[in-house]
Amino acid sequence: MQLENQFLEPGQTVFNPARADWGVGQIQSIDGNRITANFENAGKLVLDGRAVALEECGEDHHPSLHGSPLVGEEV
Repeated sequence: MQLENQFLEPGQTVFNPARADWGVGQIQSIDGNRITANFENAGKLVLDGRAVALEECGEDHHPSLHGSPLVGEEV
């Protein structure tokens, strides 16, 4: 499991910076390197924790969480 993922716990809100199109996800379970998460735009996925680095969500991490304008949206 990647170092970034070792602190994840079920119930945490995360996102995958390599796949921002998945949107925000919630960790459902962790079994060794298998991370099951439910993403708003990709649904339930089982991820290999050795191949993906999820980041915990927060205002600094994901624009949709604090209402930042979208590309093309007027400010």
